[in-house]
Parts: sequence; structure tokens; C-alpha cells
Amino acid sequence: MVIAAGFWCFVRARRGEGDREGFTDAAIFTVGSVLVSWVLLMRPGLESAGESATERVLAAAYPLGDLLMLALLVRLLTTTGSRTPAFRWLVAGNALLLVADCAYQYTSMTETYTGGLITLPWLLSYVCFSTAALHPSMRRLTDIGSGETDPQFTRGRLLALTLASLVAPGTLLLQLALGLRVEAWAVGLSSVVLFLLVVWRMSGLLRRLDEQASRLADLARTDALTNLPNRRTSDAELERLQTRARAEGSPLCVAVLDLDRFKSFNDTFGHQAGDSLLVAAAAAWKAHLDAVGAGAGPERSVMLGRWGGEEFVVLLLGHDLPAAAALIDSLRPTTPAGQTFSAGVSGWDGLESAAEVFARADAALYAAKAGGRDQVRVADPPGPRSGEAPAPKVQPGAAAATEPVT
Repeated sequence: MVIAAGFWCFVRARRGEGDREGFTDAAIFTVGSVLVSWVLLMRPGLESAGESATERVLAAAYPLGDLLMLALLVRLLTTTGSRTPAFRWLVAGNALLLVADCAYQYTSMTETYTGGLITLPWLLSYVCFSTAALHPSMRRLTDIGSGETDPQFTRGRLLALTLASLVAPGTLLLQLALGLRVEAWAVGLSSVVLFLLVVWRMSGLLRRLDEQASRLADLARTDALTNLPNRRTSDAELERLQTRARAEGSPLCVAVLDLDRFKSFNDTFGHQAGDSLLVAAAAAWKAHLDAVGAGAGPERSVMLGRWGGEEFVVLLLGHDLPAAAALIDSLRPTTPAGQTFSAGVSGWDGLESAAEVFARADAALYAAKAGGRDQVRVADPPGPRSGEAPAPKVQPGAAAATEPVT
């Protein structure tokens, strides 16, 4: 019991948080071992024991103690942490102790044990435990997360669990084939427990798979640096907003923002500083847009996304062109580190594709760059399509332009 208590302390220290899979795997393997122990050791031991209650208790205590040690050994193997030499010595010592105990119990059912080779694995197990205790790596035995292997569902683990799950039907088939006494109750109960544990294990795998799929989906939609929607998400959102704007009759505008002289900033302060600027600008702009749009109502929405490099895109539903340009212009004072940006804003005419309305905003951005930077330009209206009369000239007086900064 002292050895079992020590192993339990190691298991508790190494198992980490939420290790449901490791516990379930250990339970599956232990239940299969219980059936084998009952058929080969417990029942024959109880039948060969005398009528004395003490003898019967001892006949059952040895197998139960070994099952406890086996369960702790399997649980230890399924934990996270360092696979240090001390860890391996402990595993070897436990395994040798189990071999010696099982051999002793089986021998005691047919004859009186007077010593022999069975003593050797007992002695070797104590040597292994002593070596583990004295080894310098014993200090790192309870380290979590720095092991050589993680508790992943490997092929070896799958094979071990498969064999453990087949113990019950395999035992029944073997008893029927050899004409042995059929342990119907033991096989039936263990089969039910194993089935429930396997279903529980599968539910855990499905839950982890769903979590991983959700994380992958988030990564596919989100820019890793700024945590803003990435270009793919912005494209999809623009198409969705076009459908909504058409159905609701709401105005829709697209703005493209580009940090001024970003390459020079990177060359002067380094790429890490450039990344920090992108993160800070994204956070400042998003906070401002969220604050302005907090009370705008459900008919309005504003989404900030990273288009790529130092370019960002803002999608504004429910804002006409003057309001959209003014809102983008209000972002300029919030830009961190004394940096400036240029922007182009275009209003969707209800007929353009997503690429076309973005292209006009992008052209307005380059006009702002060419005009001296640090300003917001409104895009020209779309040109006439084939078969249409030329659109009247619209003066972009709604542009919230500022004097360029040199």
C-alpha cells in the first residue's frame, strides 16, 4: 500500500488539468485486467482457499492489490511529463513486482511456495525502486508539459486499448473453445463497462476534434498578428453585406487604409517595432470604431479587417459616403506612435461586384498617397456600363481631406 500511495502521488502531480482521456484509457485497460485476474487468479484462489475467512481474504487481497498497482502503472504511463530515467526505473520496478506477485499467486494455488526464481523479480523490483529514488532525474519526475511525449492518441495507444477492449469477448471465446467453465457474469459485466468506457473515450475524441476544428476555423478567418478578420474573411463579409444592403436598401461603403511610410518605419526601428505598430494601430482603430458604433443600432455595422501588409479595410453598412469618409477621418488622431495613414473610401452603387467597389476604394487610396499622404479621399463614382448612358459628373465634396503632412 505504501508503494501504491507513492505512485498515486506521482500520478496526481503529473496528470495536469482536465486529463479525462488518460483516466479513461487507464480505466479501459484496468477493467480488462480485472477480468483476466478473476478468471486466472481470484476465483481459483478463492476456491482453493479453506473455509477460514482469513484465508479467503488473503486469497482475494493479493490480486486486488496487484490490480491497484497495475491501474496506477497504466495511469502513470498516460500522464504528461518527463520520461526521465527515474520514471523508467519506477515503471520497470512496478512491472517486475506485478510479475513476481502473479507468479507467486498462481504457484500458491497448486503447491506451497518455498522460494525459487520467483524471488528474483521481487528483488529486481526493489533494486529498480531504489535506483529511481537515488537517480538525479527524480527531481524532474513531477514536471508537467516538458515530457518527451505528449498524451496523444498514437497507434501504440490505440493498439493497447483495442486489445484491452477485446479481453472480454476473447475470454468468452477461449472458454467456449477449450470447454472451460464459462464466466458469464464476469464477462457480461466487464463487457458492459468496457463498452461504456469506449463510448466515453470516443466522445472525448470527438470533443477534442471539434475544438481543433474550431481553432483551425478561427485561424483561417483571423489575421494571426492583429487578431482582426483577414482578407478572406473581409471578402466574404463584403459579399454578405452587399446582399444585406440590397435587401434592406441600406448604403454600403468600403474604405482601404494604408499606414504612411511603413517601410521606412520598419527600416528605422526594425520589423518587430513594425509589427507592434500594426497591432497597436489595429487595436486603436477597432476600439474607436466600436465606441462610435456602440449606439448606432442594428441597421448599421462597421467591420475592420487586415487586408495585408500595412493595409486595412473597413466595411461600413448603413453609412452613406459622407458619413463613411468622416468616420474614417476620425481615426487619424487615434493612430499610435505619431504615425499617419492614407485612406480611400468608395460607396457601393448596388450593381458593382465586391472586387469592383474595392478597386475604386483602392484607387482613391493611391490618389491620397500621391496627393501627399495623411488624408482621406473619396473615390470617383463607377463609370457607365455597356448599354448605359454616362453617369452625371458627381463632385466628391464629401471627402474628408486634410492638408498633407510633409
